[in-house]
Amino acid sequence: MRKGLLDILKGKFLVSGDAPKNWMFILFAAFLAALMIASAHSADAKVHRIAALSEEVKELRSQFLDGRSNLQELKLESSIIEEVKKRDLYPSETPPKKIRVIPVK
Repeated sequence: MRKGLLDILKGKFLVSGDAPKNWMFILFAAFLAALMIASAHSADAKVHRIAALSEEVKELRSQFLDGRSNLQELKLESSIIEEVKKRDLYPSETPPKKIRVIPVK
């Protein structure tokens, strides 16, 4: 048992007669480890991108809601009257009359 452990620590399995088989396995394991690391980095990058996009969506939604509330405020009759008064226009004192067109038979 001790001799086997010492052989592994000295690396004799890498230079013995069946070393090419061991080297192929080590290269395969290294390739799989590199692939796993690359996949983990890719997943982390996607998570960070999703978080950044979520923050951007929240910001854009907030801007949209602010714009919509400003638009609703501007569409109020009182605010329109104030804007029109700046141009020396005033609302009519008499209400409008409806004109009906009767078709000729």
